Amino acid sequence: MSSAPVQSPKKPRTIKAVPWWMYPMLFPVVMIIRVWLMSLRIHIPPETLQAYRAEKPGRMVLFWHNRLLISAELQRRHNKQTRINGLVSASKDGAWLSAFFRMMGVGAIRGSSSWRGGQALVELSRALAAGEDVAITPDGPRGPCYDMKTGPALLVQKTGCSLFLMGVRYYNARRLGSWDGFYLPMPFSRVDLTMELIRPDAEIARLPVEEFSEQLRQRMLNQTDDAGFVWVRKSRKKKQTSNSQ
Repeated sequence: MSSAPVQSPKKPRTIKAVPWWMYPMLFPVVMIIRVWLMSLRIHIPPETLQAYRAEKPGRMVLFWHNRLLISAELQRRHNKQTRINGLVSASKDGAWLSAFFRMMGVGAIRGSSSWRGGQALVELSRALAAGEDVAITPDGPRGPCYDMKTGPALLVQKTGCSLFLMGVRYYNARRLGSWDGFYLPMPFSRVDLTMELIRPDAEIARLPVEEFSEQLRQRMLNQTDDAGFVWVRKSRKKKQTSNSQ
């Protein structure tokens, strides 16, 4: 009499992390990137920078994924006194980004829409309540490019935190063949930053989260100079589409 084969239980998913002994090997790479970013000529309108500094800590900043490299440098130049935490995937790829952020002085909260998203929202809420800032790429970690996940909109509605929508324009940059066409600004090149401040009110709190999320997406696209294009990884070409897609 045959019996059905016993299936071994699946291993529970765990947050991937870079082993401690890899950090010394990452240090030279991080230092090169830090010097690279320090060479950039970042321009922020004075009134915009004043509004950013005047808003009390516990702020949220949204970047598109292909422009997130500038976030650590913005923290170093204009926000040293406040801890900032980036939302990073709990995957193996996210482990390397988390290690990079930590070595650049940025905290990492692990999770994404595909796994551990609910717990990440709880941890982000706690960080905001503690007076720490958070930075999120709403189309990360796997896109589609310039998509807007609903997590940031939900977090704003639940916590009432101030929100800055960040626009980044590179004057001289190269694009990688990744799903988002990640931008690498050339050393000593100019970078223009714009910020739109949104303070949640009763009307925003009543909006369906999907509608509020779409409003945020459109506002961010208005600050994005290549928003009418989608990066195609295989051909490494840009296919023109409408902003509404």
